[in-house]
Amino acid sequence: MNKNNLKPAAVFEQFAKINEIPRPSKCEEKMIAYLKEWGESRGLDTQVDETGNVIIRKPATKGYENRGTVILQSHMDMVCDKLVDVDFDFDNDPIKTYVDGEWLTAEGTTLGADDGIGCAIELAVLDAKDIEHGPIECVFTRDEETGLTGAEGMKAGFMTGDYLINLDSEDEGEIFVSCAGGRSTTAKFTCKRTDAPAGTFFLRGSLKGLVGGHSGDDINKKRANAIKILARFIQQTMRRYEGTMLAQLHSGKLHNAIPRDGYFVIAVPNGVKENVRADWNVFATEVADEFHVTDPQMVFTMESAEAEPVIEAAVAKNFIWALQAVDNGIYSICQEEALGGMVETSSNIASVHTGESTIDVLSSQRSNVMSNLDNMCATVASAFELAGAEVVSSDGYPAWKMKENSKLTAIVVESYKKLFGKEPVVRGIHAGLECGLFSERYPHLDMVSFGPTLRFVHTPEERLLIPTVQMVWNHLLDVLKNIPQK
Repeated sequence: MNKNNLKPAAVFEQFAKINEIPRPSKCEEKMIAYLKEWGESRGLDTQVDETGNVIIRKPATKGYENRGTVILQSHMDMVCDKLVDVDFDFDNDPIKTYVDGEWLTAEGTTLGADDGIGCAIELAVLDAKDIEHGPIECVFTRDEETGLTGAEGMKAGFMTGDYLINLDSEDEGEIFVSCAGGRSTTAKFTCKRTDAPAGTFFLRGSLKGLVGGHSGDDINKKRANAIKILARFIQQTMRRYEGTMLAQLHSGKLHNAIPRDGYFVIAVPNGVKENVRADWNVFATEVADEFHVTDPQMVFTMESAEAEPVIEAAVAKNFIWALQAVDNGIYSICQEEALGGMVETSSNIASVHTGESTIDVLSSQRSNVMSNLDNMCATVASAFELAGAEVVSSDGYPAWKMKENSKLTAIVVESYKKLFGKEPVVRGIHAGLECGLFSERYPHLDMVSFGPTLRFVHTPEERLLIPTVQMVWNHLLDVLKNIPQK
């Protein structure tokens, strides 16, 4: 499959242009400017709100003027992650893509299809001269990936439509009608550092090659979390060998990604250093077997390290014990039959970094039930507070509740059955979608979310299943034709 002949051409041409524009979360100015110039150059009503969200309006085609207005919505920012040995500047370099069978992927970095492909579909709709539709508002929000602050900052009245189709889903053939709410919980330990006593030996243990993934949509896949694994070995060593000291622990980058790699530096008594190396080899074998289905490419290494100041023993122990104790993964499953056994509540330890005088931990909690989200945050906070950390929970974002008797859902489902001869899956998603915030500010909106198939989002293995883009395109155009009159 040639990258220059992908179908639908209008969508992939837009996606290629988008991937030339740097757009890390919170640094979307170039993308905002591009969208503004793009809409204005075509004579379309284009506005940018004070937060940086962009809306481009397209009038109805002839005969569709009395149809309800449809909002197409996606986010312009992308998660920026790369392989450790890849030299790439996300603030300046274009994403380099290639075709791998039926998949489009990137060279050692995240692809940006989350949610660049949604943006590309919107731009292709706006540019098309041969499709039928009522009034359309194409909305591009900023900074979805690091807290949904674009949607949070959008004021009521910016969007005026009746129906909203969010194009930020990752499984073609699945129609999403609800999503989880989420919050972040941070813990900060204050510590002093001292020189290690004479007769100690420093070791650096590292772990890479984990699959990682989205901390919401992939939390049910039992993928390994690098932080939990590294902390587990450190605690084991501290328990076995008196005098073990912690100097460094670093893992994770993003609040919404499962950590894929990391390393620690510990100091151990000279007399047990070979025991610790042997323990590490046994541990690596056991953990690799534990996760052999989900993470078959784990790489464990251990080597000698230079001496450096170590974290005071009491703080180091409390920190590592808290990491071992804190909840990570699935906490509960949805009870509603309509949501099909979806994860209801979860938590992910996302990043850990030791500094000169502080240790910083970032975690994220999600739930479709806001009271249980509070409970999950309190559970995580308690583990760190008992260990002596200063803990702060963010305000977060709300869940999107399934709308009973949704007209838009009925239209979307009927269209899918007509086009593809099979029933789509109608379900909720454990990831956060901006629909939750929109439902608070625009309670009248009838909303669904769907999109082409993506895999390994938020990782350098992110990939887009090319044939599903054509399917989503055909589905969306048919839905637009069948929106009812106002």
